[in-house]
Amino acid sequence: MAATLGTIPQEVLEHIAFFSATQAFLGPPSALVPLLSTCRRIHSRLSINANHHLYANVFAHKFDIAPVIRRLGPDRTTPYILARELQRRCFYLKRIRGRLDSTVKVSREADDGDYDGGTLHGLLSNAYILMLENEGKNEQQLREYGKIDTWLKDYWFEELGASRAKASIRMDIWLPDTGERSLAMWLFWFLLKPNDYMKDNKDSWTALNILKVFALGAHKYDLTRPSWVDFAPVTSAIKAKAGIYYSEAWRLTPPPLATPAILSYLTLVNQLTDGVRHTPLTPSHSSVVIRRSHEWECEWGRCLSLGQPDCDKLLTDSFRPGSIEGVWEGVFTYTEFTAYAALLTGAPPQTLQKSIVVRHRQTWKLREHHLIAADPYSDSGIDMDLDTVDPLPAGDPLRSYFPTGTQIREHREGIEVQEANCKNILHYQRARTTSRQRSDDDCYTVCVQDVIITGEGHSAWGQFNLIGRIRPCDGFVSLSKEYVDGDRGKWLYRGYLVGNIHGNLAGRWRDTLSPADVPGYEGCFAMSRRR
Repeated sequence: MAATLGTIPQEVLEHIAFFSATQAFLGPPSALVPLLSTCRRIHSRLSINANHHLYANVFAHKFDIAPVIRRLGPDRTTPYILARELQRRCFYLKRIRGRLDSTVKVSREADDGDYDGGTLHGLLSNAYILMLENEGKNEQQLREYGKIDTWLKDYWFEELGASRAKASIRMDIWLPDTGERSLAMWLFWFLLKPNDYMKDNKDSWTALNILKVFALGAHKYDLTRPSWVDFAPVTSAIKAKAGIYYSEAWRLTPPPLATPAILSYLTLVNQLTDGVRHTPLTPSHSSVVIRRSHEWECEWGRCLSLGQPDCDKLLTDSFRPGSIEGVWEGVFTYTEFTAYAALLTGAPPQTLQKSIVVRHRQTWKLREHHLIAADPYSDSGIDMDLDTVDPLPAGDPLRSYFPTGTQIREHREGIEVQEANCKNILHYQRARTTSRQRSDDDCYTVCVQDVIITGEGHSAWGQFNLIGRIRPCDGFVSLSKEYVDGDRGKWLYRGYLVGNIHGNLAGRWRDTLSPADVPGYEGCFAMSRRR
C-alpha cells in the first residue's frame, strides 16, 4: 500500500491529502495522521514542513480568511504563515475542547507548543481574534468543536473557575480587571445565547449576580483605558501584552471588561426578570451579523490602536463615520443613591448585590456631523491634505469634550461651531447617506477629522437633548444629556458602539457635578437600532 501511494503523482497525492484533512470540517485535520504515517516518502511529501500549500488550503477551508487578507494583506497570508497559524489554532481549540485552563483545579502547565508564553492568555487572545475574524466558520469551530460555551461558563461561574469571580463574590471582595478577564468577558458577550439562561435555572441567577458587579461597579471597573477624561491622550496608559499573530508579534488590546459586562448583564436582566423590557441586544452570533463580513472592523481597529504606544489625534479605524446616525432604543439603570454612596466610601460588592436596580426605557434620535479635510467627491483634482482643517480642540470631559462657551448652530446641512472669543467658524457636514458615500466609503472615512453628534430623545423622566463627540483614538462616545423641562440636571453618557452594521451602543452614564477625575454617581445603559 505504501509503495503504491509512493508512486502517485504529487498533485494527485495532495488532492487525496486535502480530502482526508477536510472530510470532517470541525477540528484539527487529524485524518491526515494515518496517511502521513504510511511511509517516510509520503511523510516527506505531505508533512507541514514540506508542503505549506497543502496546509494553507486546509486552513482556508476550516477558518474564515477574507477578513485576514483584507486587514493584513497578501504578504502576511503566505502559505508558510497560514500553515503555522493552522497549528496554533488547532493547539488552542484542543485545549478549549479539553476544558483546560478554565478552572484552577485543571493543570495549566505549558505544554509543548505553548505558543504565547502563557497558555491561558494565549488561549483567550486567540479565541478573541477568531471572533473578530468571524464570518461563520470560526464560531462554528469554537462552539461546535471547542465547546467554548461550556469553557466560558466554567471560567466565569464555577466555584473553582479560573476567573475567581464566584470565589470573590463569596469572599465579598472586588475582583481586579486583568487582560485575561477582559478577553474572557468579550468572548462571553460575543458568544452569548440568551436562551441558554432561563428563569428556572439557578446557574442563570449566579451568572446575573456576577455580571451585575462588573456592570454596575463603575468605581472599580473602568469603561476605557486611556482614561475617559483625556480626549487626545498623548501616550496610551495600556501596557499591552504582545502575542503571536500570523507569525509576527502584535499588540492587540481590547477595551476593559465593563462594556461587554454591561451588554451581557442587561441582556440577562431582560431575559430573567419581570418589569421593563427593552429591545433585545444583538450578540455577534446573529445569522444577520455573520453574513456581514465588516461587522467587527471597528473592534479590530480599536484593539489595534489601543495596543500602540501612542494614540494619534486623527480619527482611527475604531469608528466608522455615519454608524451612529439614526434612531436608537434601549434602557438605562440606576441604583439607590444611598447604596451607591456607600460603595464610593469603600463598601464591599455585597452592598451592590443587595441594592435595587431600577430600569427605564429611552429612545434617542441621533445625527452625525463631520469635519472633513476636503470633499472626497470634488472634481477639482486638488490633493487632499489632512492637516488643512484644525478640529475643535479638546474641552471639558464633563461636557463631552466641548470647550467652555462653544456655540453650536444646527441647520439642515450640518452644524456651525464657534469657540468662545474666536471669530473662526468650523463647518461640520451632516453624515452622508447617499449611495455614492457607501461606494467610496474608505475615501470619505479618511477625510473625516472630527465627529460631533446632536439629537433628542425621551424617557419616563421626560424629553431631553443630546450633544457629544467621538474620541478619535478609540471611537469612545461621549454624549451630554439635558432634560428640556424640569430641573433634572445634566448627565453624561459614555461608551462604545460595539459592532458596525448591527451594533449596540453601551456604557455608563454619570452625574456632572462630581469632578471628572473622581468617581461619581453612575449607572449603565445599552441601546440598539430601532428595527
